[in-house]
Parts: sequence; C-alpha cells; structure tokens
Amino acid sequence: MLDALLSSVFTVILGIIFLYKWVIIISAILSWVRPDPYNPIVQMLYRLTEPAYALIRKYIPTVFGGMDLAPLILIFILIFLETFLGKLFMGMM
Repeated sequence: MLDALLSSVFTVILGIIFLYKWVIIISAILSWVRPDPYNPIVQMLYRLTEPAYALIRKYIPTVFGGMDLAPLILIFILIFLETFLGKLFMGMM
C-alpha cells in the first residue's frame, strides 16, 4: 500500500517537472517574438516562470551578451531533479 502511494507521488512530481520544463521552453520562445503582454496565456506563462527566474537571477548573473540564461539554468536544474528523483524512486523499489 505504501509502495503504491509513493509510486503515485513520484509519478505526479515527475509529471509536474516535465510539464514545467515545457512551460519554460514555450515562455522562452515567446519572449523572442515580443507577444502581447495583455494576452491571458502570456500573463499565465509569466506568472508561472518569473518567480523561478527571479530566484535564479538573484544568485547568478544570467545576462550574457544581452541574452538571459535563467531559462536554460532552470531547465538544467529541473533535469537534475527529474533524474535524481527517478533514481531515488528506483532505489526504493
């Protein structure tokens, strides 16, 4: 019973990480084309990504030649978490 619960929790967490990586990718691509800031989808993407970007920018200067590296750093962090949690889960089974 506990194994099924842990399996479900890890699956949900890994799914959220996977979806958040796509949100970051879509947000980064949209930032290249200067979308309408009043569009509800653009506002939602901004609300989902900007707090994480601000946290990264607080500790790591991410502007390199006018290019913001916060999305790339965040994706690497999420890939690390995804891999770590996947290995941790497999070790528990």
